[in-house]
Amino acid sequence: MVIDIGDWTLTEVRGGCDLGTGLRLLDVNIASGGFTFDPLLLFEVPFYVGNLDSVFEKHQKWQTLLPRVTPFYAVKCNNNLAVLRTLSALGTGFDCASKREIEMVMSIGVTPDKIIYAHTTKPQSHIRYACAQGVDMMTFDNEEELLKKTRGHPNAKLLLRIAVDDSKSQVKLSTKFGATLGTVGSLLKRAHELDLDVLGVCKRPTMSLNRLIGFHLDLLDIGGGFSGHELEMMSKAINEALDEFFPADSGVRVIAEPGRYFVDSAFTLALNVFARKKVWNMLMSADGNGLDTMIMYYVTDGLYGAFGDIKLYPDMKPFVLRPHRVMKPRYQSVIWGPTCDSADRIMDVWMPELNIGDWILVDNFGAYTIPMSTDFNGFEKPTIYLVVTPQIWKIPIALDSHDITPMQTIDKVYRSSVSTSTVSMPSSHFPLHS
Repeated sequence: MVIDIGDWTLTEVRGGCDLGTGLRLLDVNIASGGFTFDPLLLFEVPFYVGNLDSVFEKHQKWQTLLPRVTPFYAVKCNNNLAVLRTLSALGTGFDCASKREIEMVMSIGVTPDKIIYAHTTKPQSHIRYACAQGVDMMTFDNEEELLKKTRGHPNAKLLLRIAVDDSKSQVKLSTKFGATLGTVGSLLKRAHELDLDVLGVCKRPTMSLNRLIGFHLDLLDIGGGFSGHELEMMSKAINEALDEFFPADSGVRVIAEPGRYFVDSAFTLALNVFARKKVWNMLMSADGNGLDTMIMYYVTDGLYGAFGDIKLYPDMKPFVLRPHRVMKPRYQSVIWGPTCDSADRIMDVWMPELNIGDWILVDNFGAYTIPMSTDFNGFEKPTIYLVVTPQIWKIPIALDSHDITPMQTIDKVYRSSVSTSTVSMPSSHFPLHS
């Protein structure tokens, strides 16, 4: 795929970097409460800028458009602890896929009733750990998983994950997970024989399973796959289906597992060009002026890092960070990751000629990027810098929690979770505004 990318301008201001939206990029020492920032410290090291205002705004939008659906954030999507603490302060639940993810969210004060262990196939040791921690809600899609529950968590509250037609989905999870409708009856019967409690199902709300298979349904999990820019359209269809099949007076609780909806647009990745070389190429330049040079750029992150699941970003369009907007010829270029693997090729693009030390930015890059990073070849993972405006940091929020007084502010809840946490933020800095 060959795309055309343009320029972007960043203005440095005293005391930090002005991101053009009233936000400040700051390196924060949480323990001392000090604020320092030196752009030279970022030289060559890739980094993210995460806007927590965006996470808050997405939560407010969700509550407005899907008031009956409680979000359980998919931790696997972006497990940055500041993101988790912010969502926890806002009262969301959490969708965990492993023992480690359960440990992570519980370390910041999330209670077991706010967790769904939503991986349908689980190691026995992870099931026992969930049981020991009081995490009861979990999914299954086959008889073998039911037998595991009898040995490791006989009091679990189970949700049967049902396969759906996801042939038009970007990621086709039903090829790996989910019970077919033809097996639902036998699985429910087997759960009853094993004296296991099936609380509900994981599926799209397009038909009444009460009428279909004749069991009492307490919980409906409509899963994930939510997009930030399409929620208006999706919510209309979801609300209509819920009103038809699971009306408000039915007693059915409805949850969902959004991930990228909350964090995709909140993060921008900055990549440094640390090497380049020009090679002969027979293709014409983008403006047709007959230039026959192709330029290869080597940047500080790649397929072994944030771009590990690049298929999720078919429309990715990076920016070129420039001190000034200057129109230059655009050359056919290849952007390579930093490793010695020749498969570490990020993309082919048409772009202005860059110099060593220039920066490339990738916007809307917060989902399935940070958790994918490795240190293959010893290259550094991107540092994470987080920003939030004082207006959001101090806004009163109503929380549905037995442990937190309603109508606190995000900063108080966040500080409380930091003080009780046993897990420190890895390479992450959160501006605690006074």
